[in-house]
Amino acid sequence: MQFFSNTHIDFIGKRRFFYWVSAAITVAGLIAAFIRGVEFGIDFEGGTEAAFKFAKVIPLDEIRTAVDNAGFKGSELKSYGGDDKVLIRVKQEAATVSTGEANKLARTLQEKIQSAFPGNTMTLLKVDNIGPKVGKEMRGKALLAVIVSVIAILLYITFRFEFLFGLGAVIALVHDVLVAFALAVIFNGVFGLNLEMNMGMLAAFLTVVGFSINDTVIIFDRIRENRKLHRGENLMMLMNRSINETLPRTINTSLTVALVLVILLLFSGEVLNGFAFTMLVGIITGTYSSIYIASAFVISVLVKQGKLDPRAERDFAEHTQRLIEETRQRKAAAVAR
Repeated sequence: MQFFSNTHIDFIGKRRFFYWVSAAITVAGLIAAFIRGVEFGIDFEGGTEAAFKFAKVIPLDEIRTAVDNAGFKGSELKSYGGDDKVLIRVKQEAATVSTGEANKLARTLQEKIQSAFPGNTMTLLKVDNIGPKVGKEMRGKALLAVIVSVIAILLYITFRFEFLFGLGAVIALVHDVLVAFALAVIFNGVFGLNLEMNMGMLAAFLTVVGFSINDTVIIFDRIRENRKLHRGENLMMLMNRSINETLPRTINTSLTVALVLVILLLFSGEVLNGFAFTMLVGIITGTYSSIYIASAFVISVLVKQGKLDPRAERDFAEHTQRLIEETRQRKAAAVAR
């Protein structure tokens, strides 16, 4: 069964409304993010990393509680090469650049955790220190990675289609990343979500960019095919037709991925819920932007440049309304039978 097939939704005609919706969401999200501030993980801020081995396996949640009670709240914990080993990352506020101080902090951490589990022998395996300078460099490289990926996509779309299409795709991608970033900052700590900016979140942002551009390229491909098949057709009608024709694939794929991400978000725990949340938001905004922003932007620019017949928009509106009315009549006739 295929959902959203044979639709005649007026995507292009409603583009101005959705421009305002996107602008409102993005601006509100960024203002809220500015007020709350961005919380960086150890990857981008610096801190001490220590690996421990336990004689008996202890659930990670119990170790996390012991670490919090020891005064190291906000630390990152994850399994390290086995269920009996754990890697603990303490943020820069509780760590120092000095290797000697990092070793001292690790020993203190070991003593505090050991006291919470007196019947379980705990061994320190290694200690590493990430200085604030390294964390700052990592933030710069992360931002550079996103910028380079967006520029590469602009060049690819320009080469495969046209520069104007590439610009529309990039605007849609920037929209997706900004919305995902803003919501991650806003919901950090809400419902127990750990959404601080780290390498996992960077991976999520880059994956969102890749997923979103894939949806956009499929729509652009259909537009190019339809321009060859329906030469001389009103470009607004042609683009709207192309978006409607690819809608089943776009929605069904996004729903499938979103379902997996919801399950991951609910059951993955603190280690992966940041990645799952960002991906889920990105999938939703990526689907939305590929439909309502990327192609509509091309039309808006052409209208502004006077490269579309002034009657085109009026003809498009009349054509769309006629299709909607015909669809309504067919459904009414089918029900009557």
